[in-house]
Amino acid sequence: MSLRAAWVRGRSGVVTQLQYARQGIITGEMAFVAEREGLAPELIRDELAAGRLVIPANINHPELHPAAIGQAVTCKINANIGTSALSSGMDEELEKLRICLRYGADAVMDLSTGGEIIAIREAIVRHAPIPVGTVPIYEAMDGVDDVIALTADDLLAVIEGQAKQGVDFMTIHCGVLREFLPLVAPRLTKIVSRGGALMAQWMRHHDRQNPLYDRFDDILEICRRYDVTLSLGDGLRPGCLHDASDAAQFAELKVLGELTRRAWARDVQVMIEGPGHVPMDQIRQNVALQQEFCHGAPFYVLGPLVTDIAPGYDHITAAIGGALAALYGVAMICYVTPKEHLGLPNAEDVRQGIIATRIAAHAADLARGKSRERDDAMARARYAFDWEAQFALALDPDRARAYRAETLGLDCRTEYCSMCGPKFCSMRLSKALEGDGVTG
Repeated sequence: MSLRAAWVRGRSGVVTQLQYARQGIITGEMAFVAEREGLAPELIRDELAAGRLVIPANINHPELHPAAIGQAVTCKINANIGTSALSSGMDEELEKLRICLRYGADAVMDLSTGGEIIAIREAIVRHAPIPVGTVPIYEAMDGVDDVIALTADDLLAVIEGQAKQGVDFMTIHCGVLREFLPLVAPRLTKIVSRGGALMAQWMRHHDRQNPLYDRFDDILEICRRYDVTLSLGDGLRPGCLHDASDAAQFAELKVLGELTRRAWARDVQVMIEGPGHVPMDQIRQNVALQQEFCHGAPFYVLGPLVTDIAPGYDHITAAIGGALAALYGVAMICYVTPKEHLGLPNAEDVRQGIIATRIAAHAADLARGKSRERDDAMARARYAFDWEAQFALALDPDRARAYRAETLGLDCRTEYCSMCGPKFCSMRLSKALEGDGVTG
């Protein structure tokens, strides 16, 4: 029997974690994440009830081991996988999912835009013990030649189909309003969000408001039935430093704050997506404004990337921004891979993106007074020359073991590495001093 089967059996009427929390009930999901985080279940319940924390947990995803996203818990990371119209398939995407699970992604988004989208997503959901997210408009586009052919009913049908399948959170670009489109004119990169650009094209052609905004109450009803967490998408996020923190970005953010209150009124969980490309000196302001405009809802950011001139290394530029964002209060960071701006990531790119983003999230947790035990254990293992313990504690044990083996083989008994050797190893020298009573 799956972990959640007993928890969800018999649930009817009330199904959302937010609704239970507001009634003072601690669900199995809340208790599970509380134990995982080392926190009191009552704290998880209260943060959920206040909207400051979400537990994406669709009732049709019994394979899920729930995770909490919010400032009260450790910073989480999301990894994006999925096909493009030109590349990849079922086997490749399941291998990427395996990499996500092996190297510690807390959530995964299936952003497939080509191939057998529904079948691939079904396989991912059934094999994923972590929350699964999607961007429904990608599947909707698979059935038409042009976005202008889509109707609001088409979009709602896809959203409901994915909810039935077990998707835990969905990015919906409902804050891109028709009146905001002129605000992108001064930008160098205009609209870089795929969902945002598609909705802009639809609105311009039909000369009508965003159908995802107009039909937001219908979207909420679907999310409420299945406990899908809304990830309110930043369709007008900046795509370069020049465009950061502009009128278009913040106009949309204010609408997302309005939609957050509407979602909470229907007991639907909400998190807010954020930029993007942001200079380091503007990251704190961006986080503060999101908290103000969106009433403390969890903030989920892409990066942010702090420079535009590092193609091939954007997992690093994003990790720098992500660490700062998480320090200032971001609850989840979406990874960026070395292939950002260049191509569809492969399994190795996914691995590098996850590790870089985990470093950023963990560094922020440390600065916020959380999760130091593992670092202290690593320090003790290093001083004891306990190489196996060092590998086990590493964020990427495979890479650590491989680098050690490159120069000294697999013999883990030596009390030095190839950087210093036995003569210049500072820790060996310190141990000798300790033995002489000089230290300690």
